[in-house]
Amino acid sequence: MKKLKERWKVTSNWQLTIIFIVFAITGSTAAYLSKPLTDFLHITKENLSLWIYWPVRLIIIFPAYQVLLVLIGALFGQFNFFWDFEKKMLDRMKLGFIGEYIDSKLNKKTDI
Repeated sequence: MKKLKERWKVTSNWQLTIIFIVFAITGSTAAYLSKPLTDFLHITKENLSLWIYWPVRLIIIFPAYQVLLVLIGALFGQFNFFWDFEKKMLDRMKLGFIGEYIDSKLNKKTDI
């Protein structure tokens, strides 16, 4: 736990507990919402091979999870941690420009 706290720059066990709770809630929520979303898009096991259905469903879940992670993290008072976490993930996927764009919009609104 100590190494994880150092890596994430978390100061207390309470904050670490909240972060774990946010990850759990976000994962469960994204999985729960993926079924109605795929049904809405007419992506079902009946009309697609399972070899196509599951990868497509995971591709759909992934962006929803990323957005939910920041939103649920904010609800638990951990916006900065999860926003920084998200920007690092976007950087690793070579999509860092998305985080930079959103940061520029957030900074512009706080300057007013």
